[in-house]
Amino acid sequence: MNLSHREILETVEMVQTLNLDVRTVTLGLSLLDCAQGDSGELKERVRAKILRHAGGLVAAVRSVERTLGVPVANVRLSLTPVALIAGDLDEDGILELAAAVDLAAAEVGLDFVGGFGALVAKGTTPADERVIRSLPRVLAETRHVCGAVVAASTAAGVNVEVVRSLGPILLDAAHRTRDAGGVACAKLVVFANAVEDNPFMAGAFHGPSEPEACIHVGVSGPGVVLGALRRHPAASIPELADIIKRCAFQITRAGELVGERVARALKVPVGIVDLSLAPTSARGDSVGEILMEMGLDRLGTHGTTAALAILNDAVKRGGAMATDRVGGLSGAFIPVSEDAAMAQAAAAGDLTLEKLEAMTAVCSVGLDMIAVPGDTDAATLSAIMLDELCIGMVQGKTTGIRIIPVPGARVGTWVSFGGLLGQAPVMAVRPGSARALLTRGGRIPAPLVALHN
Repeated sequence: MNLSHREILETVEMVQTLNLDVRTVTLGLSLLDCAQGDSGELKERVRAKILRHAGGLVAAVRSVERTLGVPVANVRLSLTPVALIAGDLDEDGILELAAAVDLAAAEVGLDFVGGFGALVAKGTTPADERVIRSLPRVLAETRHVCGAVVAASTAAGVNVEVVRSLGPILLDAAHRTRDAGGVACAKLVVFANAVEDNPFMAGAFHGPSEPEACIHVGVSGPGVVLGALRRHPAASIPELADIIKRCAFQITRAGELVGERVARALKVPVGIVDLSLAPTSARGDSVGEILMEMGLDRLGTHGTTAALAILNDAVKRGGAMATDRVGGLSGAFIPVSEDAAMAQAAAAGDLTLEKLEAMTAVCSVGLDMIAVPGDTDAATLSAIMLDELCIGMVQGKTTGIRIIPVPGARVGTWVSFGGLLGQAPVMAVRPGSARALLTRGGRIPAPLVALHN
């Protein structure tokens, strides 16, 4: 791909003044061949493969970063869902495998590794169940390892049995990291309709239909979009959409170029470019600020969902014009703790769980990085997940949930998770209980649209 002189100059301006970065370069790596032979040697095979394929990843990324002048915030690895290769490992063996992955990640200088999870929308295997039960220890006792549990899809419905089990698992993970605000829960995403090529953490995994290895890029750029909108305060809605599309086009082109250069250096194919607008806690690098710039005087007021729908669609259209490699999640993220404007609106009571849930029907993912009181009942946590998974199932879209019960914290308390995870106020949950509904168990049937074949 060749950038024009104008595009190069505009990209330089985006980097220097508008917080443009490539949020992540993620190497997707298959571990399916590691499941061959003695399961007792699994961790050694996995660790050796990570070192072999990812050993030069960070150096390649930094070289491309220097050459192009486009900063890369994170370098990550996504792996085959561990339950697919765990075989007859018991929970202690699974923890040992997680420790081996964590050590390999540290050795090669990675920020995060995704894939410690299971694909269980339609049912579970014994290996799935052991991996899910091990998640509190895995997430609490490792630094880099992240997990994803795919518990629903439009084709399969929602696995209520798994969702019911995840409430206690969240509380356990939060308790094990109570001195850090329950941060282990920030490394677990529960999905409906998860994609196999997502480069973003914590939910990234390398799907079974992916190649042996490939490079995915997750771009960012809320600040670029915000800066462009501020230059056109009187624009009509179609003009707003066009401005956003043009920004998404340029951001995607820059991200694709980074991915191509890194893939060439590692001699692996380019996977996808995920053009999601991923905010940070930095001022001006916020999806919430974009929504207000579009015409909201308060984030969360009536019209917020409409503004988010306009933004999300325009981002996708602009990216699709820039590359035929658009994949991953590609849209606008609304993680409360990672977006300063979102967090402030939540603290003011303008953004509630219910309003955020409504917004997830039109955004890129779902309820993301939301802090709730640490004494929230496990059944309530599971019910929050169930609601969000059903939105994804019925809408035929990806929805994910990262919810953090903060030990000892009450509504209104601010908690910091550090780094890109940001800080957030603890939000209120609705009174009452869905325990009886969850206890019924089974699976919520797939919507009729699943029978379109």
